[in-house]
Amino acid sequence: MADYKRASSMHDAGKAKRSDGGKADACPPRLLVVDDEPDIVEMLVAYFQLSGMEVVGAHNAAEALARAGDDIDLALLDINMPGMDGLELCRRLRERLTCPIIFLTARVEDADQLEGFSAGADDYVLKPFSLEVLGARVRAHLARGTRIGASRTVRAFGPVRIDYAQRSVTVMASGAAPAEVQLTRTEFDIVALLSKNPGQVFDRQRIYEEVWGWDAAGDASSVTEHIRRTRKKLTAAGAPENAVETVWGVGYKWGLQR
Repeated sequence: MADYKRASSMHDAGKAKRSDGGKADACPPRLLVVDDEPDIVEMLVAYFQLSGMEVVGAHNAAEALARAGDDIDLALLDINMPGMDGLELCRRLRERLTCPIIFLTARVEDADQLEGFSAGADDYVLKPFSLEVLGARVRAHLARGTRIGASRTVRAFGPVRIDYAQRSVTVMASGAAPAEVQLTRTEFDIVALLSKNPGQVFDRQRIYEEVWGWDAAGDASSVTEHIRRTRKKLTAAGAPENAVETVWGVGYKWGLQR
């Protein structure tokens, strides 16, 4: 509760400061926070609002699905909620959102984390957590997407066209209509890293550090699941099977040539 009180008082001070002439960001990041503990939701809403972000708070999955629009830039989800749990909520959100999804959880087993990544999560933050550390993790995910999106390069690798500015991958297979591949933000970041360095082999640890950041809470084993999902989506859209190649015992590389 100490963190909550501190966040609330900071939030009140921040509101007073902005009312004295502070200028709000014209297009602040929009966060979704979902947890069945009201104190946690209230604390996180206050903290991230003070940081200049817009925050949608919800106390269960049904409320989150009803309130979350398509303009969410990052979602923080509790896993252990009554009714629909965070894993199923993540799957539902992934049907319409590509933004980073971070689980807030006390679960620490590898199997639990892999299940979360398989559901579409990008990262884990373990409870109890520090507001400062969580805030830094959220800002790092948002900044990572901004940096990659700042590139104006469009590259074509055979039938696969990657627009790094729009963060889109389109497959134009012979005799078929162009198909846009619906990648999550983390999946696109992996494709961007590999495709900007075609032929170069990256081991799992290097990919993890480049995409998640060296200070991420998980481990490099999550890379395997994200690569599997990315390959499945690429090939389903008509991309060659060697778009993301496995170099056995070493790592992964982008296998297509420009």
